[in-house]
Amino acid sequence: LWPPYKSSITMRNLHLIISAILLVPIAFAYGIAPNTILPALFDFNVETVDLHNIFRGIMCLYLGMAVISVAGIFKQRYWETATIVIIVCMGALAIGRLASFVADGIPSITLIIGFFAEVCLAALCYFNWKKYRVR
Repeated sequence: LWPPYKSSITMRNLHLIISAILLVPIAFAYGIAPNTILPALFDFNVETVDLHNIFRGIMCLYLGMAVISVAGIFKQRYWETATIVIIVCMGALAIGRLASFVADGIPSITLIIGFFAEVCLAALCYFNWKKYRVR
């Protein structure tokens, strides 16, 4: 078995555990009741079928990333794929937010915190991938 020690297994999977724990509630915030939750968090209303559709799609995208994370935790053969998926997704979200900071200005504190969480999670995933991947 790789890695040989239980603590190494936990550290090896830490980024995937954090990803799964964070992605599920964020997904539900976007999609369960977007017309109630999102206006409470942000300065807009979700009133059209198209907006509901978009946010429920985002919910399922985030849930899909959580499923990949869980698969990587429990199945060795999915660990590297799950890690790379989270690196790319969190990195892409952070780059998109950074582009928005430059183009649109500084957003609310909720989105600033989200940006830093995405950067930190992408970095943790990257460092764990470099440290624990099977070469």
